[in-house]
Amino acid sequence: MNPRNLLFTGLPGCGKTTLIRKIVRQLTVPATGFFTQEIREGGKRVGFSIQTLDGQQGVMAHTRIASQYRVGRYRVSVETIDRIAVPALKPRTPEVLIIIDEIGRMECLSQRFKDGVIQALDSGNPVLGTIALKGNRFMETIKKRRDVRIVHVSEENRDRLALDFQSEGGMYGTGC
Repeated sequence: MNPRNLLFTGLPGCGKTTLIRKIVRQLTVPATGFFTQEIREGGKRVGFSIQTLDGQQGVMAHTRIASQYRVGRYRVSVETIDRIAVPALKPRTPEVLIIIDEIGRMECLSQRFKDGVIQALDSGNPVLGTIALKGNRFMETIKKRRDVRIVHVSEENRDRLALDFQSEGGMYGTGC
């Protein structure tokens, strides 16, 4: 079976999101989904935002938001994940590529998000995303799926991976 879904993994800060953004800028097919991005204040990371490919955005996690959910020093807004990220995982047509940046501990606090990831992977639409290197049982199950190819990213190979993706016309089995 040639996996149609590609997930990049690697150590935090290795450039997974940078790689996905480069690939999305090169796409010639329609796409839906979201990116996460660090929120910095005074040079220090204080949280993470979510932004969809169609421009919706919100604060997913921050050191100063009120939430019962926590990952490390960040409070996580499951409501923001459910309101912004989850709808972006639903393609309107079969040729739409689904971008998921990222399947990580914060995002997986939302059951609706986890259900949306499974639906996206089962949909027949290709999925291009990132997944935490170390994760919980849900993330490990995703990594073991037969329809998912995992590619390890490092600072040394991320630029080459973007070039490989472009030169092979969307290699890795995503159908792009």
